[in-house]
Amino acid sequence: MEKIIFHIDVNNAFLSWTAIDLLNKGYKEDIRNIVSVIGGDEKTRNGIVLSKSTPAKKYGIKTAETLYSARKKYKDVKVFPADHKYYSIMSKKLFKLLSNYSPDIEVASIDECYLDYGKIKNLYGDELKFAYMLKDKIRSDLGFTVNIGIANNKLCAKMASDFEKPDKVHTLYTSEIKDKMWPLPIEDLFGIGRSSAQRLKEIGINTIGELANININKIEKIFKNQSKHVIEIANGIDDSELELFWEAKGISNEITLPKDERNIEVLNEKLLMLSEMVSKRLRKEGKYANTICVILKDNNFIRKSHQRSLKNPTNITNEIYITSKEILREFYKGEGIRLIGLRLDNLSIKENYQINLFENIEEKNKDEKIDRIIDEINDKLGNNTITKASLKNSKK
Repeated sequence: MEKIIFHIDVNNAFLSWTAIDLLNKGYKEDIRNIVSVIGGDEKTRNGIVLSKSTPAKKYGIKTAETLYSARKKYKDVKVFPADHKYYSIMSKKLFKLLSNYSPDIEVASIDECYLDYGKIKNLYGDELKFAYMLKDKIRSDLGFTVNIGIANNKLCAKMASDFEKPDKVHTLYTSEIKDKMWPLPIEDLFGIGRSSAQRLKEIGINTIGELANININKIEKIFKNQSKHVIEIANGIDDSELELFWEAKGISNEITLPKDERNIEVLNEKLLMLSEMVSKRLRKEGKYANTICVILKDNNFIRKSHQRSLKNPTNITNEIYITSKEILREFYKGEGIRLIGLRLDNLSIKENYQINLFENIEEKNKDEKIDRIIDEINDKLGNNTITKASLKNSKK
């Protein structure tokens, strides 16, 4: 069976989804058509561009730069706050639509995924025709556009989806690597960060093709034991299989970071957000997690995870958060992180709960009850309207 992988990537996800939400609420302007960005509070250090419109891009506004810098480029840029609760809803709609065609989907982040088309080609026929149909259906049914990259592996599918945007379908089959991928500038290679690209340029490697054909000895000082892997990706070689982390047997959420992040306190803050999200979903389903897994994707886009089995299952936010922090501390080595995720596995119902001799079960029941009250308040008044003081303190 021929291996055919789709990479499906939402165009300007946060801004597109915010635009849809605003239009549904009666906002008269589609912010995708004006100079606009999604960003944080301009008065704080967290005031950075998370997503930008196509018109904003024309003024040189870039993702991850400060809003202050963006205003220097275009003083009247319109800034809208992020709504991660709504983004999660839109993300689920996308993945639900895709799951109508195939169960073999790897969720890479909230706004992108891989789909194994080779397994369903006999059902739907030519992959290009299907991709165009799928792209147009997403636009008509959900109101936003995607890019779809088609290739014989995940790496090349990801590269293909990053070609011309938005609302496009591109291919990068193995037979097309030399003509389509090798002429690209070295910084366009998926898995090569800015600093690595700059160091490669300093030794005369400016294109992907030059790296693909380099003698490994010339780059060992830069990449050390990753040198062979780097040359392989420049040749479009990738044997990785889809990782189906989003199956119903577990609950997970992931956050893509706007820049390489090495500050463990910032990563802990993201784990707090993720802990609140996944534990709330657990409580809604009346389930408890027996295993907690932390997922990281580094600035070379290498994905790794580390998990811990619990003595007793839990759905309490604070317990999940504290354990996830401990797991992160165990396997995080200080590399730049571009995505962080939290997955709860081996779910059980309350009837299967086994009391630990050293647990304060009364305190545990009280914590769970408080969490459920907080869930109800946040559902009525908006996400993160209220949180426990103990969580705020545990961040410290």
